[in-house]
Amino acid sequence: MPAPRWVARANRAGLNKVTGFIAPWAPGWAVVVHRGRKSGRVFRTPLWAFRRADGYVIALTYGAESDWVKNVLTADGCELETRRRRYAVGAPRVYHDETAGAMPPFIRFVLRRVIRAPDFLSVEVVRELDTAH
Repeated sequence: MPAPRWVARANRAGLNKVTGFIAPWAPGWAVVVHRGRKSGRVFRTPLWAFRRADGYVIALTYGAESDWVKNVLTADGCELETRRRRYAVGAPRVYHDETAGAMPPFIRFVLRRVIRAPDFLSVEVVRELDTAH
């Protein structure tokens, strides 16, 4: 069971503003830049993302029903800013993994024992874009 929706709403109003500053450069963090399915507005969502093989695995701490996940799936991709780099990513795929095997040990512990969030989004890097600020 991922974190409750009220936590997501509270984070959007407060914590995301703080993590939005560190996510583009801090290890284990990233910002997903996506366009709203209905509004067409551009959104920036900070989250946990880790490089794996030819792409990234993103922890879905609020579950696969989050608007940003739906936006990325509908658009078949997004931009990802991480470690001061920007990537166009595609081929998004939601998957379920109770073991959180693609995550580093501490994040795995948090996702399995604290948050209980077993869903993930994998994306493939299509190309590197100009450097993130």
